[in-house]
Amino acid sequence: MTLWQPDPALIRRPAYLSLADQFARAIHDGRLANGARLPTHRRLADDLKLSVQTVSRAYEELIRRGLISGEVGRGSFVQTQRREPDPPYLPERLGEVIDLSILKPVCEPMHLEKLKQALGWLAENLPSSSALSFRPNMVFPRHRAVAVEWLKLCGLDASPQNICLTNGATAGMTVALMSVAPPGSTVATEAIGHHTLVPLARYLGFNLEGLPIDDNGLIPEALDEACRLSDIRAVFVQPSVINPTATLMDAARREQISAVARKHDIAIIENDVLGPLVEGRPPAVAAFAPERTLYVTSFTKIVVPGLRIGYLAVPDRYVAAVANRHLVSNWMATPMVAEIATRWVNDGTAMELVKWQRGALRRRQEIAAEVLAGVDYRCHRDGLHLWLELPGDRAEESFVAQARLRGVAIAPGTSFRIADTPWHPAIRISLGSTTEGELRAGLSVVAKLLLGDPEHLLLAI
Repeated sequence: MTLWQPDPALIRRPAYLSLADQFARAIHDGRLANGARLPTHRRLADDLKLSVQTVSRAYEELIRRGLISGEVGRGSFVQTQRREPDPPYLPERLGEVIDLSILKPVCEPMHLEKLKQALGWLAENLPSSSALSFRPNMVFPRHRAVAVEWLKLCGLDASPQNICLTNGATAGMTVALMSVAPPGSTVATEAIGHHTLVPLARYLGFNLEGLPIDDNGLIPEALDEACRLSDIRAVFVQPSVINPTATLMDAARREQISAVARKHDIAIIENDVLGPLVEGRPPAVAAFAPERTLYVTSFTKIVVPGLRIGYLAVPDRYVAAVANRHLVSNWMATPMVAEIATRWVNDGTAMELVKWQRGALRRRQEIAAEVLAGVDYRCHRDGLHLWLELPGDRAEESFVAQARLRGVAIAPGTSFRIADTPWHPAIRISLGSTTEGELRAGLSVVAKLLLGDPEHLLLAI
């Protein structure tokens, strides 16, 4: 039995969340060691003058966070071993929840109708190679040629031979990392970055080093120092708004990052899934360091989610490695989806939908500015989300849980935490995942939690 006990004077409503937060801080600070046995529900309830139900809910919340385990007949124990991370979004949309947790574009019936029309066209025009061939080189030469034109809209000049079609950005990221970061090597990235990088590093066996960022993105001096002190093989960057903090890195910083990578001869993986959506952005990092940058883009977040296809543009030195690793992990991109993407790039539909998305997101950003007036947050007018650092007295998990109790799902900032450095609680709010009316209602809940009394929801204790 551990000697540490929660302080009843620090318990606030909702009491179970406040109690769970005390336990979580004690576990994170090392005051409760792994394997420590917690008091029984009844004993802790008696000690703190709470109901057994409140203590039970607090323990259930700690189990949900992966901080303790409950064993029938033995009790509850601290469990700090590594576990599979929870996604920042709701795995399923349940009931009447306003889901602002998952990052997706604005979608309307028009998008479904266009896909239906494309599938009708495909039924009449499907090439035999896309239906019958096992060989990527028999299927994709025409698609790679069209990809060159799309990449020009992204600010990148590429040869068809240097383009790999992928089943979206995640596949492209994975193949790129497999190609430049062998097991045991180290990849540098932003301290607040892509939520799949931490588990992906574990699965692929490379190390991940989160580096300091500022209002302009990854700090070049931090990358330079990391390369001097560690065996960095690559740097993964998201310079164009898709990063959690909605930062648009300027051209000078992109050039500086490229210069550091060239100095230490490391690869750059650039995740640019918004592509031409971000109007007036600087040239891609790949334009400053084309000889070492593996550039990832896709259509799912700017055209329509069902168009799960992307492009991975790579320098000559990585063409063979990328082809081999894509072959063993995916074999090839789905040809029939590639047919639709190629048609839409050729006939202008893809860019038409990008421009529509840009307008829709700017309206959503205006709604956010109106509802969250007086709240400090980061965003970009062409971005799919906003990043909101919580006031100093707000615990992140408690805030997310309180929003959830009020029917609004938001993403906790720690889901995007890469570096093990002091953390400022934050949340990410998706703007495109629901209707404008639900967005306004969900943001209003967040605003009330931020600007109002966080204790106004009374629960039995």
